[in-house]
Amino acid sequence: MAENMKNIKRRIQSVNSTEHITNAMKLVSAAKFRRAKSTFDNTQLYIWDILETFRDIFKNKAAVPERYLEGNREIKRTCYIVVTSSRGLCGGFNSNVIKETERLIKEHPEREKPSIVAVGSRGKEFFEKQGYEITREYLGAAESISFAEARSIAYSVIGQYERGEVDEVVLVTTRFINTLRQEIESLTLAPFTEETIEKITYPEELDKEETKGTTRREVEFEPSEQEIFEYLTPKFVEIVLYDAIVESATCEHAARRMAMENATDNAHEMIDVLTLYYNRARQAAITKEITEIVGGAEALA
Repeated sequence: MAENMKNIKRRIQSVNSTEHITNAMKLVSAAKFRRAKSTFDNTQLYIWDILETFRDIFKNKAAVPERYLEGNREIKRTCYIVVTSSRGLCGGFNSNVIKETERLIKEHPEREKPSIVAVGSRGKEFFEKQGYEITREYLGAAESISFAEARSIAYSVIGQYERGEVDEVVLVTTRFINTLRQEIESLTLAPFTEETIEKITYPEELDKEETKGTTRREVEFEPSEQEIFEYLTPKFVEIVLYDAIVESATCEHAARRMAMENATDNAHEMIDVLTLYYNRARQAAITKEITEIVGGAEALA
Protein backbone atom coordinates (compact mmCIF):
# COMPACT_ATOMS: atom_id res chain seq x y z
CA MET A 1 0.00 0.00 0.00
CA ALA A 2 2.85 2.39 0.92
CA GLU A 3 4.56 1.61 -2.40
CA ASN A 4 1.33 2.36 -4.27
CA MET A 5 1.04 5.71 -2.48
CA LYS A 6 4.62 6.58 -3.46
CA ASN A 7 3.91 5.82 -7.11
CA ILE A 8 0.78 7.98 -7.11
CA LYS A 9 2.65 10.82 -5.41
CA ARG A 10 5.46 10.55 -7.97
CA ARG A 11 2.91 10.75 -10.80
CA ILE A 12 1.25 13.79 -9.25
CA GLN A 13 4.62 15.56 -9.07
CA SER A 14 5.38 14.61 -12.68
CA VAL A 15 2.01 15.85 -14.00
CA ASN A 16 2.35 19.00 -11.90
CA SER A 17 5.72 19.75 -13.53
CA THR A 18 4.20 19.17 -16.97
CA GLU A 19 1.32 21.50 -16.11
CA HIS A 20 3.78 24.29 -15.23
CA ILE A 21 5.55 23.84 -18.59
CA THR A 22 2.37 23.80 -20.69
CA ASN A 23 1.00 26.83 -18.86
CA ALA A 24 4.23 28.75 -19.50
CA MET A 25 4.13 27.75 -23.17
CA LYS A 26 0.51 28.93 -23.37
CA LEU A 27 1.49 32.36 -22.05
CA VAL A 28 4.43 32.61 -24.46
CA SER A 29 2.25 31.59 -27.41
CA ALA A 30 -0.38 34.15 -26.40
CA ALA A 31 2.24 36.92 -26.44
CA LYS A 32 3.64 35.76 -29.80
CA PHE A 33 0.12 35.51 -31.19
CA ARG A 34 -0.65 39.14 -30.32
CA ARG A 35 2.57 40.27 -31.99
CA ALA A 36 1.99 38.13 -35.11
CA LYS A 37 -1.64 39.28 -35.36
CA SER A 38 -0.52 42.91 -35.25
CA THR A 39 1.97 42.28 -38.07
CA PHE A 40 -0.69 40.48 -40.09
CA ASP A 41 -3.22 43.30 -39.69
CA ASN A 42 -0.66 45.91 -40.74
CA THR A 43 0.37 43.82 -43.76
CA GLN A 44 -3.24 43.54 -44.90
CA LEU A 45 -3.64 47.32 -44.99
CA TYR A 46 -0.53 47.84 -47.13
CA ILE A 47 -1.27 45.24 -49.81
CA TRP A 48 -4.74 46.53 -50.64
CA ASP A 49 -3.72 48.98 -53.41
CA ILE A 50 -1.74 46.41 -55.41
CA LEU A 51 -4.47 43.79 -55.11
CA GLU A 52 -7.10 46.32 -56.19
CA THR A 53 -5.08 47.34 -59.26
CA PHE A 54 -4.40 43.71 -60.12
CA ARG A 55 -8.10 42.88 -59.88
CA ASP A 56 -9.05 45.80 -62.11
CA ILE A 57 -6.68 44.72 -64.89
CA PHE A 58 -7.62 41.05 -64.54
CA LYS A 59 -11.25 41.91 -65.35
CA ASN A 60 -10.07 42.81 -68.85
CA LYS A 61 -8.84 39.42 -70.06
CA ALA A 62 -7.43 41.00 -73.24
CA ALA A 63 -4.84 42.79 -71.08
CA VAL A 64 -3.68 39.59 -69.40
CA PRO A 65 -0.81 37.76 -71.19
CA GLU A 66 -2.04 34.41 -72.45
CA ARG A 67 0.60 32.44 -70.54
CA TYR A 68 -0.98 33.58 -67.25
CA LEU A 69 -4.53 32.61 -68.18
CA GLU A 70 -6.14 29.35 -67.15
CA GLY A 71 -6.11 26.76 -69.94
CA ASN A 72 -3.12 28.25 -71.79
CA ARG A 73 -1.22 24.96 -71.51
CA GLU A 74 -1.69 21.38 -70.42
CA ILE A 75 -0.85 20.96 -66.74
CA LYS A 76 1.72 18.18 -66.51
CA ARG A 77 3.57 19.20 -63.37
CA THR A 78 2.61 21.31 -60.35
CA CYS A 79 4.70 23.21 -57.84
CA TYR A 80 3.21 23.27 -54.34
CA ILE A 81 4.21 26.01 -51.90
CA VAL A 82 3.57 24.35 -48.53
CA VAL A 83 3.47 26.69 -45.52
CA THR A 84 3.91 24.85 -42.20
CA SER A 85 5.74 25.66 -38.98
CA SER A 86 9.25 24.71 -37.88
CA ARG A 87 8.08 23.51 -34.47
CA GLY A 88 5.46 21.14 -33.13
CA LEU A 89 3.09 21.21 -30.14
CA CYS A 90 0.47 23.12 -32.12
CA GLY A 91 -2.27 20.53 -32.48
CA GLY A 92 -3.22 19.58 -36.03
CA PHE A 93 -1.79 22.77 -37.57
CA ASN A 94 1.01 21.07 -39.56
CA SER A 95 -0.72 17.77 -40.26
CA ASN A 96 -3.76 19.52 -41.74
CA VAL A 97 -1.63 21.44 -44.27
CA ILE A 98 0.29 18.28 -45.19
CA LYS A 99 -2.93 16.24 -45.58
CA GLU A 100 -4.45 18.90 -47.85
CA THR A 101 -1.33 18.93 -50.02
CA GLU A 102 -1.38 15.13 -50.26
CA ARG A 103 -5.06 15.25 -51.21
CA LEU A 104 -4.37 17.74 -54.01
CA ILE A 105 -1.50 15.59 -55.31
CA LYS A 106 -3.62 12.42 -55.29
CA GLU A 107 -6.41 14.19 -57.21
CA HIS A 108 -4.19 14.13 -60.30
CA PRO A 109 -2.33 10.80 -60.40
CA GLU A 110 -1.74 11.22 -64.15
CA ARG A 111 0.59 14.18 -63.62
CA GLU A 112 4.33 14.09 -63.05
CA LYS A 113 5.64 14.04 -59.49
CA PRO A 114 5.27 17.62 -58.22
CA SER A 115 7.99 19.86 -56.85
CA ILE A 116 7.71 21.29 -53.34
CA VAL A 117 8.64 24.73 -52.08
CA ALA A 118 8.73 24.28 -48.29
CA VAL A 119 8.17 27.14 -45.90
CA GLY A 120 8.73 25.55 -42.47
CA SER A 121 10.77 22.48 -41.60
CA ARG A 122 7.79 20.22 -40.80
CA GLY A 123 6.54 20.25 -44.37
CA LYS A 124 10.05 19.95 -45.77
CA GLU A 125 10.90 16.92 -43.61
CA PHE A 126 7.68 15.10 -44.50
CA PHE A 127 7.82 15.56 -48.27
CA GLU A 128 11.55 14.92 -48.39
CA LYS A 129 10.96 11.52 -46.77
CA GLN A 130 8.25 10.85 -49.38
CA GLY A 131 10.80 11.36 -52.15
CA TYR A 132 9.51 14.69 -53.52
CA GLU A 133 11.89 17.25 -54.96
CA ILE A 134 12.34 20.25 -52.63
CA THR A 135 13.20 23.08 -55.01
CA ARG A 136 13.27 25.87 -52.41
CA GLU A 137 13.02 26.03 -48.64
CA TYR A 138 12.74 28.47 -45.76
CA LEU A 139 13.18 26.74 -42.41
CA GLY A 140 13.14 29.64 -39.96
CA ALA A 141 10.20 30.73 -37.82
CA ALA A 142 7.39 32.02 -40.04
CA GLU A 143 7.08 35.29 -38.12
CA SER A 144 10.77 36.05 -38.70
CA ILE A 145 10.64 35.88 -42.51
CA SER A 146 11.48 39.15 -44.23
CA PHE A 147 9.73 40.55 -47.29
CA ALA A 148 13.00 40.13 -49.22
CA GLU A 149 13.03 36.39 -48.45
CA ALA A 150 9.39 36.04 -49.50
CA ARG A 151 10.22 37.92 -52.72
CA SER A 152 13.12 35.56 -53.40
CA ILE A 153 10.85 32.52 -53.03
CA ALA A 154 8.18 34.14 -55.25
CA TYR A 155 10.66 35.00 -58.02
CA SER A 156 12.04 31.45 -57.90
CA VAL A 157 8.54 29.99 -58.33
CA ILE A 158 7.56 32.42 -61.11
CA GLY A 159 10.85 31.59 -62.82
CA GLN A 160 9.97 27.88 -62.81
CA TYR A 161 6.59 28.69 -64.34
CA GLU A 162 8.03 31.01 -66.99
CA ARG A 163 10.66 28.44 -68.02
CA GLY A 164 8.04 25.72 -68.32
CA GLU A 165 9.55 23.60 -65.54
CA VAL A 166 6.11 23.58 -63.90
CA ASP A 167 2.69 24.29 -65.40
CA GLU A 168 0.88 25.28 -62.23
CA VAL A 169 1.78 26.90 -58.90
CA VAL A 170 -0.44 26.15 -55.90
CA LEU A 171 -0.08 27.70 -52.44
CA VAL A 172 -1.30 25.57 -49.51
CA THR A 173 -1.57 27.53 -46.29
CA THR A 174 -3.74 28.25 -43.25
CA ARG A 175 -6.23 31.11 -43.11
CA PHE A 176 -6.97 32.89 -39.84
CA ILE A 177 -10.69 33.06 -39.01
CA ASN A 178 -10.45 33.75 -35.29
CA THR A 179 -8.41 32.61 -32.30
CA LEU A 180 -10.40 29.37 -32.06
CA ARG A 181 -10.74 28.61 -35.76
CA GLN A 182 -8.26 28.35 -38.63
CA GLU A 183 -8.95 26.87 -42.06
CA ILE A 184 -6.72 25.23 -44.67
CA GLU A 185 -6.81 26.97 -48.03
CA SER A 186 -5.25 26.32 -51.42
CA LEU A 187 -4.67 29.13 -53.95
CA THR A 188 -3.59 28.70 -57.56
CA LEU A 189 -1.01 31.45 -58.10
CA ALA A 190 -0.26 30.53 -61.71
CA PRO A 191 -2.04 30.44 -64.04
CA PHE A 192 -4.42 33.00 -62.56
CA THR A 193 -8.02 31.94 -62.05
CA GLU A 194 -11.20 33.78 -61.11
CA GLU A 195 -11.40 31.63 -57.98
CA THR A 196 -7.96 32.79 -56.81
CA ILE A 197 -8.79 36.46 -57.36
CA GLU A 198 -12.10 36.08 -55.48
CA LYS A 199 -10.50 34.26 -52.56
CA ILE A 200 -8.12 37.13 -51.86
CA THR A 201 -10.29 39.45 -49.78
CA TYR A 202 -9.73 42.96 -48.54
CA PRO A 203 -9.25 43.69 -44.83
CA GLU A 204 -12.64 44.12 -43.14
CA GLU A 205 -11.49 47.33 -41.43
CA LEU A 206 -10.53 48.80 -44.79
CA ASP A 207 -13.82 47.81 -46.39
CA LYS A 208 -15.78 49.52 -43.66
CA GLU A 209 -13.72 52.65 -43.12
CA GLU A 210 -11.78 53.42 -46.29
CA THR A 211 -14.47 52.63 -48.84
CA LYS A 212 -17.44 53.98 -46.91
CA GLY A 213 -19.26 56.64 -48.95
CA THR A 214 -16.68 56.60 -51.78
CA THR A 215 -17.07 55.77 -55.44
CA ARG A 216 -14.65 53.86 -57.60
CA ARG A 217 -12.55 56.27 -59.69
CA GLU A 218 -11.54 55.64 -63.29
CA VAL A 219 -7.90 54.60 -63.62
CA GLU A 220 -5.82 55.06 -66.75
CA PHE A 221 -2.85 52.75 -67.18
CA GLU A 222 0.35 53.90 -68.86
CA PRO A 223 2.04 52.72 -70.99
CA SER A 224 -0.60 49.93 -71.24
CA GLU A 225 -2.64 47.57 -69.09
CA GLN A 226 -0.67 44.59 -70.37
CA GLU A 227 2.70 46.10 -69.43
CA ILE A 228 1.39 47.09 -66.01
CA PHE A 229 0.08 43.56 -65.53
CA GLU A 230 3.49 42.11 -66.50
CA TYR A 231 5.11 44.40 -63.93
CA LEU A 232 2.59 43.58 -61.20
CA THR A 233 2.57 39.78 -61.67
CA PRO A 234 5.71 38.96 -59.63
CA LYS A 235 4.76 41.61 -57.07
CA PHE A 236 1.28 40.10 -56.77
CA VAL A 237 2.75 36.64 -56.12
CA GLU A 238 5.32 37.87 -53.62
CA ILE A 239 2.74 39.93 -51.72
CA VAL A 240 0.23 37.07 -51.58
CA LEU A 241 3.00 34.70 -50.46
CA TYR A 242 4.32 37.06 -47.78
CA ASP A 243 0.79 37.73 -46.54
CA ALA A 244 0.10 33.98 -46.40
CA ILE A 245 3.28 33.30 -44.39
CA VAL A 246 2.51 36.08 -41.90
CA GLU A 247 -1.07 34.83 -41.58
CA SER A 248 0.19 31.27 -41.12
CA ALA A 249 2.42 32.45 -38.26
CA THR A 250 -0.65 33.99 -36.62
CA CYS A 251 -2.54 30.71 -37.02
CA GLU A 252 0.41 28.70 -35.67
CA HIS A 253 0.58 30.67 -32.42
CA ALA A 254 -3.21 30.61 -32.04
CA ALA A 255 -3.19 26.82 -32.52
CA ARG A 256 -0.28 26.33 -30.12
CA ARG A 257 -1.90 28.53 -27.48
CA MET A 258 -5.09 26.48 -27.73
CA ALA A 259 -3.17 23.17 -27.64
CA MET A 260 -1.21 24.24 -24.55
CA GLU A 261 -4.37 25.50 -22.86
CA ASN A 262 -6.03 22.12 -23.46
CA ALA A 263 -2.93 20.32 -22.18
CA THR A 264 -2.92 22.48 -19.05
CA ASP A 265 -6.61 21.76 -18.42
CA ASN A 266 -6.03 18.02 -18.91
CA ALA A 267 -3.12 18.16 -16.45
CA HIS A 268 -5.39 19.82 -13.86
CA GLU A 269 -7.99 17.08 -14.33
CA MET A 270 -5.36 14.34 -14.07
CA ILE A 271 -3.94 15.87 -10.87
CA ASP A 272 -7.45 15.93 -9.37
CA VAL A 273 -8.00 12.26 -10.25
CA LEU A 274 -4.58 11.19 -8.94
CA THR A 275 -5.09 13.20 -5.74
CA LEU A 276 -8.40 11.36 -5.21
CA TYR A 277 -6.63 7.99 -5.71
CA TYR A 278 -3.88 9.08 -3.30
CA ASN A 279 -6.36 10.12 -0.62
CA ARG A 280 -8.24 6.84 -0.99
CA ALA A 281 -5.02 4.83 -0.69
CA ARG A 282 -3.97 6.91 2.33
CA GLN A 283 -7.36 6.42 3.97
CA ALA A 284 -7.17 2.68 3.30
CA ALA A 285 -3.70 2.55 4.89
CA ILE A 286 -4.91 4.45 7.98
CA THR A 287 -7.96 2.18 8.29
CA LYS A 288 -5.73 -0.89 8.04
CA GLU A 289 -3.40 0.42 10.78
CA ILE A 290 -6.33 1.17 13.08
CA THR A 291 -7.76 -2.30 12.45
CA GLU A 292 -4.40 -3.91 13.29
CA ILE A 293 -4.07 -1.85 16.49
CA VAL A 294 -7.61 -2.73 17.59
CA GLY A 295 -7.01 -6.38 16.75
CA GLY A 296 -3.77 -6.40 18.75
CA ALA A 297 -5.42 -4.72 21.72
CA GLU A 298 -8.24 -7.28 21.73
CA ALA A 299 -5.72 -10.12 21.60
CA LEU A 300 -3.91 -8.79 24.70
CA ALA A 301 -7.13 -8.31 26.64
